[in-house]
Amino acid sequence: MQLSVIIVNYNVKHFLEQCLQSVLMACSNIKAEIFVVDNNSSDGSKTYLKPLFPQVQFIWQEENTGFAKANNIAVKKATGEYVLFLNPDTIVAEDTFEKCISFFNKNKPAGAIGVKMIDGSGSFLKESKRSFPSPSTSLYKMMGLAGLFPKSKIFAKYHLGHLSNNNTHEVDVLAGAFMMVPQTVLSKVGSFDEAFFYVWRRC
Repeated sequence: MQLSVIIVNYNVKHFLEQCLQSVLMACSNIKAEIFVVDNNSSDGSKTYLKPLFPQVQFIWQEENTGFAKANNIAVKKATGEYVLFLNPDTIVAEDTFEKCISFFNKNKPAGAIGVKMIDGSGSFLKESKRSFPSPSTSLYKMMGLAGLFPKSKIFAKYHLGHLSNNNTHEVDVLAGAFMMVPQTVLSKVGSFDEAFFYVWRRC
């Protein structure tokens, strides 16, 4: 198995439907398994989605355990060489997974990779690349200095504004919306810290 895709769902069945359709297209040429962990949704996700996607492994929880624990439940079942943590409100291109796996094959030291994210209007999402949120980095962002100096290596460090949006870079933080990690890395460092219900809080 090349890839395990893990998606956590909570009351977003229509977003997830579109997401899964794109994921299945992107998995056309690779061996993949898809897990959806549902955090006790009340929007009818189970009756709506289960018949539409028989090839998806759904895990239906009886309570909302949060983002971290839900992902970890699926990680324990994942058998792929790579594990992708993917948000349910995303749509991936048909060649996304193949490109990511190819990148890992050419860059063995890479511990995880993210992607360039685009919103519904076609605009670049700054969350695609981030620095470690040190006190000074977070302060500059909260004070609005990052907005005044969007390309500054110092004041716009939070979203690494000095780095091109169109090139590959080494970064401190990847977005949880799309994060692909080799299984070997997960076995060494572990998965998400379940003490955090939603992993972290934005500054």
